[in-house]
Amino acid sequence: MAPRLSVVVPVYNVERYLEECLDSIAAQTFEDFECVMVDDGSTDSSAAIAEAYAAKDARFRLVRQQNKGLGAARNTGWRNLAAGTEYLAFVDSDDTLPPHAYQLMISTLDETGSDFACGNVLRFRSVGYYQSGAHVKPFRQTRLKTHVTELPALVTDRTAWNKVYRRSFFDGAGILYPEGILYEDAPVSVPHHYLAESVDVLSDHIYHWREREAGEVSITQMHTNPKGLVDRVRSMELVREWLSARPEPKFREYLDSYDHNCLVEEIPMFFWWLPEGDKAYRKLYQEHVSRLLRAIGVERVAEFRSGPAKLKYQLTLADRMDEMIALQRVHRLYRRARKAAARQSAQPPAPTPEAVRG
Repeated sequence: MAPRLSVVVPVYNVERYLEECLDSIAAQTFEDFECVMVDDGSTDSSAAIAEAYAAKDARFRLVRQQNKGLGAARNTGWRNLAAGTEYLAFVDSDDTLPPHAYQLMISTLDETGSDFACGNVLRFRSVGYYQSGAHVKPFRQTRLKTHVTELPALVTDRTAWNKVYRRSFFDGAGILYPEGILYEDAPVSVPHHYLAESVDVLSDHIYHWREREAGEVSITQMHTNPKGLVDRVRSMELVREWLSARPEPKFREYLDSYDHNCLVEEIPMFFWWLPEGDKAYRKLYQEHVSRLLRAIGVERVAEFRSGPAKLKYQLTLADRMDEMIALQRVHRLYRRARKAAARQSAQPPAPTPEAVRG
């Protein structure tokens, strides 16, 4: 009999973290699972660690392939699942899960019949755990059998690994991870939110997302990494292309909603670090972000109500990058001053001499 849950773990050069990741999967209180580890051409001891794990726990098995990247490794794992499993999850091989994660999500799905469950996330490093800022808005409270049209913040729930999918839904959607790019999660996760009849949103922390330590920053943590910029824009374009290709009228409304999110939350992420980028980085920003803005619609940008962001978009489209950089530097100083003032006002007042004397 097939296990109820399949877990796919892409593995590439994570010898320092892999055993901790696999231990957290093995320790799940929900025990009826298989774990498909996909070695994506590791050059360190990761494959040997995975192989040893498979030898000691029959629920774990290893698939090997030449290096093709994270999206391709996830797709390979999906193609190698056991037939007949009911649920599907993905885990990145440097992350971990709390022991109750899959028990909670699967019991919720068993109760509601939703297409997938998604949950809150903690970031962690050697000094401890803290709330993932990227997951605050969608997961403030538990909401069962909801939808992105009822909870618009779900459009920001782009990560692959804080979810358990009903396998029939994932397979039927026919959307696999784009290969060869970073930020490959969104072109799958966002369409799934729009396609689902209902999803279960859990405020419980069901995933631990590692922040790499100083000296080993991941490529997606490098704020002025040119590939990160190009691929993040491409990720947004892939979501837009999927939404645009759907024939149902409601997907036109979904596209408008997604474009609004891009203008309000996604694209402004590039602004903050633009002054640190070199000329080549700034040129890529102007080229790729301008292309995305024109696809969204220059008239849509012209109607944008946010003063600073609207001006930055106009300067980007006009290729007036020197002015754009100058404006961003001023805006950064203003933001930092406001944050410092807010911190200062939050401090308790200094004791008066009378209070000190008692």
